[in-house]
Amino acid sequence: MAGFDHGPNEPEEEESLETISRNTRLGLILFVVYLILYGGFVFLNTFSPARMELVVVAGLNLAIVYGFMLIIAAFVLALIYGWMCRNEIDSPTTENGEAKS
Repeated sequence: MAGFDHGPNEPEEEESLETISRNTRLGLILFVVYLILYGGFVFLNTFSPARMELVVVAGLNLAIVYGFMLIIAAFVLALIYGWMCRNEIDSPTTENGEAKS
């Protein structure tokens, strides 16, 4: 029966090294952005815990608001990464697949 083979689903073509490099670089940049945001949260909790008790919005203290913002930021950064990595970089090739010089 067609469609019942148990082999792995092979992709039609491999990603280029340029695409992999760009996606890796973008992932590291977004990781550093999140690391800075999270580091700010830890820094405030460590060196100014009284500031985290300040009520900032709708009766919620800074610790709660900052924590939820970290969760939202992680989601937004993941969406940005997914959106920016959806396209592959076109590398210059000839008709038979060899790189142009």
